Amino acid sequence: MTKVAVVFADGCEEVEGLSVVDVLRRLNVETDMVGLKSINVLGDHNIKLTCDKVVDDSLLDYDLVAFPGGRTGAENLRDDKKLADLMVKRHKQGKWDAAMCAAPIALGRYGVLDNADYTCYPGFEKQIEKDAPTSHFKETITVTDNDKKVITSRGPATAWAYAYAIADALGIDTTEIKKGMLYDYLATHIQESL
Repeated sequence: MTKVAVVFADGCEEVEGLSVVDVLRRLNVETDMVGLKSINVLGDHNIKLTCDKVVDDSLLDYDLVAFPGGRTGAENLRDDKKLADLMVKRHKQGKWDAAMCAAPIALGRYGVLDNADYTCYPGFEKQIEKDAPTSHFKETITVTDNDKKVITSRGPATAWAYAYAIADALGIDTTEIKKGMLYDYLATHIQESL
């Protein structure tokens, strides 16, 4: 059975992590909320999150590990040695990793973005270029690099696209859930309201 972990750190952008959990659980994918240091995490907008577990070696058992952004949350993810070591091991095993908004700075620091296509919140590519000079920044809403097994996205408004990109990369058909959640409707009609 496919298993996904979403890692939450204090200062995370709540919607970016919870959107992934919501979509994947609707698709019956075993998805754990994993706290970086504690099961209790305080998001960037003072939303209290209760995770299922705390980061440990079991992170190596997940098919995909996803990071929400938020500057402080992303910096906490980037600077945690235990998490970095686990993510480097995952990458060497050829497992999927995902990060959005500011969180690709963590993947850049870990070496996961070396020679990979990615996107991030505007401006964070400058930091990533220092840590991963061979990475390739793109300005699209989501970027899936199938060769490097990395999925990235831009910011809070792209959280649903990020969640669907994760499901798609795992080989899960998102056609019906996109219809049911009115994602297709939104994509078709957003230009009309502008």
